[in-house]
Amino acid sequence: MAQEDPKAAYERLRAAHLHDVRAALTDHVARLAWPRERIDHYRTERLRSLLGFARERSAFHAARIGDVDPATATVDGLARLPMMVKQDVNAEWDRIVTVPGIDRAGAERVLAEESWFSYTPSGLQVFSSGGSSGVRGVYVWDREQFVTLACLAWRWQTRAEHLASAADGHRQARLAVLEAGEPPHASTPLFDIATLPGMVTFVIPAAAPFDEVLRAVAEVRPTHLVGYASVVGRLARAVVAGALDLRPVRVSTNSEPLGEEDRDAIDTAWGVPVHNLWGSTEIGVQAVGCGQGEGLHICEDEVILERVDASGRPVAPGEPAVRTLATGLAGRAFPFIRYDLGDEVTLLPGRCECGSAMRRVADIAGRRDDDFRYGEQVVPAAAFRHVLGTDPRISEYQVRQTTAGAEVLVVGTPDVGDVLTELGVSLRPYGIPAAAITVHAVEEIPRTAATGKLRRFVPRQR
Repeated sequence: MAQEDPKAAYERLRAAHLHDVRAALTDHVARLAWPRERIDHYRTERLRSLLGFARERSAFHAARIGDVDPATATVDGLARLPMMVKQDVNAEWDRIVTVPGIDRAGAERVLAEESWFSYTPSGLQVFSSGGSSGVRGVYVWDREQFVTLACLAWRWQTRAEHLASAADGHRQARLAVLEAGEPPHASTPLFDIATLPGMVTFVIPAAAPFDEVLRAVAEVRPTHLVGYASVVGRLARAVVAGALDLRPVRVSTNSEPLGEEDRDAIDTAWGVPVHNLWGSTEIGVQAVGCGQGEGLHICEDEVILERVDASGRPVAPGEPAVRTLATGLAGRAFPFIRYDLGDEVTLLPGRCECGSAMRRVADIAGRRDDDFRYGEQVVPAAAFRHVLGTDPRISEYQVRQTTAGAEVLVVGTPDVGDVLTELGVSLRPYGIPAAAITVHAVEEIPRTAATGKLRRFVPRQR
């Protein structure tokens, strides 16, 4: 008997999974209108449930939770627990996971043997990601977690589409999914989801050469775009340059920071609502833009974020924080509790014009890992972004740290001499001379093979 195509087997199980997502979306859309008191109550109960489960099923978390009573735990009381860092995940994987019958070696075998996305016999999905830090991690999501994360990713867009449909009637929707396109990255399963009746989805691998991406998007003619911020931004610049005829009604960006240069290009090209998403494979979805007001709404019903100092102690909203810790309330198979995300966030004051009581953070400009260190001197990524991200002749760039400076790759038609001069001025206050910077114009910048992401800032290997 011929062996069944793994993709076909996966799609049958996934079809049932997607029905769960669409059924749960109604509840998640309603949560966006919850008052503050209901959000806080729900979040507290979810936290107590997670802590109780993790203490019973995970040896690693049992030791961390110690004498904290899950039945009376509070969000503020989380500070009694130590931070969880990526090194813990790699060193303690088998003591963290709560699902019987799978360990790190087994998860690695799933990834090694996959020819397409798949489910384990117990219904888990296994993903791997290098993230912005470049450090590889292996993660497992159970069925309920995937449903929750998909709802968090899509509920703002779904709410907006329902309002638009009520006013204008349904239109034929075509979604272009500009993501990793293949295992082991979680982006394709999470974002290849039709949220409107009759919506057709098309997955276009973001790691493909850009001319191939351009042709595929032109052929699909999507009404909706979701994908890596750098790819969507580059498509917008192609529209502005007259190289692409595309008129989406809604744009969603994820997986990479949405920089000012990409947001400005999207606004210039289309002037449509942008739903930016801040997430990680570990937690899933942390915050999403509503498409109306400034910043991103924290998914406070399913995620707890703590801005903390160097010792892991929470800081006040107006005070600077060294790091951001996240607790994913939907993650039961592999719990992340007070996990150091590596991202810097700023809380926005006041209530959003969209009316939601869920608090907001400013758009994530990037990880602290993007900053380069030269001995004791720290050069912020913004010193490069200020020059490279504002030149309209640069469609894409990458900065690679060298011993004394940086090698910069740019795609487009910039005046390389002018770029070099401007970088010299921008970096001089940090002790980096112009002579330590090189700028090269290239046809294409390689993306991370496993994910299709563009890593804009690459630190020197020590």
